[in-house]
Amino acid sequence: MDDKLVTYGGQAIIEGVMMRGRKTCAMAMRAPDGSITTKVELLGGIYKSRLAKIPFLRGLILLWDSLGLGMHALTDSANLQTGEDEKIEGPVLYLTLGLTFLVAIGIFFLAPAGIGWLSEHFLHWNAWWSNLLEGIIRLLLLIGYMWGIGFAPDIARVFAYHGAEHKTINAFEAGADMTPAAVGKYSVEHPRCGTAFLLTLMVLSLFFFTILGPLPFSWRLISRVVMIPILAGVAYEYLRWTANHLNLPFVRMIVKPNLALQHLTTREPDEKMLDVAITAFQTMRKAEQEA
Repeated sequence: MDDKLVTYGGQAIIEGVMMRGRKTCAMAMRAPDGSITTKVELLGGIYKSRLAKIPFLRGLILLWDSLGLGMHALTDSANLQTGEDEKIEGPVLYLTLGLTFLVAIGIFFLAPAGIGWLSEHFLHWNAWWSNLLEGIIRLLLLIGYMWGIGFAPDIARVFAYHGAEHKTINAFEAGADMTPAAVGKYSVEHPRCGTAFLLTLMVLSLFFFTILGPLPFSWRLISRVVMIPILAGVAYEYLRWTANHLNLPFVRMIVKPNLALQHLTTREPDEKMLDVAITAFQTMRKAEQEA
């Protein structure tokens, strides 16, 4: 199980799925003409370096690289759907991604911190209660965001491909045939999902920032940003450990919230979506053997 834990992961993209192995990643995308387009890329050397084996540090490094890899895959899939004349690339792409990242930090970390500070200084709340309020707001913002964007038809399709990705990996790990009929029987839940990572990160931040106690406004904001990579590394190790110990009843119990939240970011895929996810997985597996 640990080898599969380290080796295989994936991500839904626009009208497709990206599957990542130990040495390569592969994308399979449904083109506007209905055909399936595939693309294979070698992973960076960081995945095979000693740094990728150091607990906590490996989480930060691999998550950062996975973020870049995921953004690259999303961009490729978007460009396939829009065509040559509307491609997003170059400085415009990097500026868009940078602004998106900054806005996300502002909404999910800095804004709740500001609200907590206001409750402490204008409502005269105890610092511990204001920090707890901040964490609860952050958690509710995440859940509300995931729930709300699912109503957009295009996002709902991405969520269905997300379900197809989970089903495919679940089927492989269970030793099932890689056919849409067989894969479709498996769950849309998976313990290593990025949704589970985000929930774990928010819960960890709730507990950690609460115990920090009172801080000046500027230091409150700085601490929220500076601690993101550290908490991300802890969240990565937590998910890694729980996914590798699902045979324990206690572990199966504590991962239930993570699995439940995934129903906000997955949908039941149709057969064509399953076919794309399976194609991505098989392409990745073939590339792994040839790399």
